[in-house]
Amino acid sequence: MEVLNDILGYENRKIFQDSDCFSFSLDSIMLANFATIRARDKSIIDLGCGNGVIPLILSLRTNKKIIGVEIQNKLADMANRSVSYNNLSEQISIVNMDMKDFIKNNEFECFDLVTCNPPYFKVHEKNFFNLSEQKLIARHEVKITLCDIFCVSKKILKNNGNLAIVHRPERLLEILNLFRENSIEPKRIRFVYENVLKDSTLVLIEGQKNGRPGLKIESPFILYNIDGSMTLEYSNLIKEVKK
Repeated sequence: MEVLNDILGYENRKIFQDSDCFSFSLDSIMLANFATIRARDKSIIDLGCGNGVIPLILSLRTNKKIIGVEIQNKLADMANRSVSYNNLSEQISIVNMDMKDFIKNNEFECFDLVTCNPPYFKVHEKNFFNLSEQKLIARHEVKITLCDIFCVSKKILKNNGNLAIVHRPERLLEILNLFRENSIEPKRIRFVYENVLKDSTLVLIEGQKNGRPGLKIESPFILYNIDGSMTLEYSNLIKEVKK
C-alpha cells in the first residue's frame, strides 16, 4: 500500500513509499548528511537511489544538480513522483536503469560526488526466501555487488571526487580494500552505535579518487542515551533543516 510520508523529521520533504518495497531507513538519512559537499562541486549522483530519499535530503544541502539511478521500475517511479511533488524537477533527475548500463551511456569522470546505500548482504547470507522481489533486490547483492559499485564509481568520479557509502561494520575490511583497488583513497570513517553499551551497527565511509593517504576516524555517532532518550546529535540530525 502506497503512502506519502515526511522524511523522518524533515517537514519540508515528502516521499512516496510502498510497504511492498524496501522503504528508506536511518542509514540513508545518515549518509545524506555525512557526505561532503564542497563549494566547487557541480554534479552529484546517488547509485541505487530507491525511492529517492538521499537526493531529496541532499537537495536541502545544495542547489547543485543531482541524479538518482535506480534499477527497479516501481521505486524509480515513486522517486520521480516524490521529486515532482517537492517541486525539485529542475534540480533532481531520476534514471530508471541498471547502474552498470548507466556508465555505458554517459561520459566517464563527470561527477564530483557519488553516494550509495548498497545492498548489505551477499546472496548466500541470511534467509531471504520470504522476501518480495523488490526487497530481495534492495537487501541482497542479486543485481549489483560491492565490487560493481566501486567499479562504476571509479569510472564516473572526477579526479579528486568523493565516494560516500554506508554499510555494515562486518564488511569494513572488504570495503576499504575495494576503495584502494579502485584508486579511491579512504579519507573518513564514522561508526554508528545504538548506545554506548552496544556494538556498532553501521559505518559511514568516504574516500577521494586519487586522494592523498590520510584516514580520519571521526567521533562515534550515538543514537540513544542509556535511558532510551535520543542523543542531542541524533535529535539535531532530524531537526536541523526544518523550515
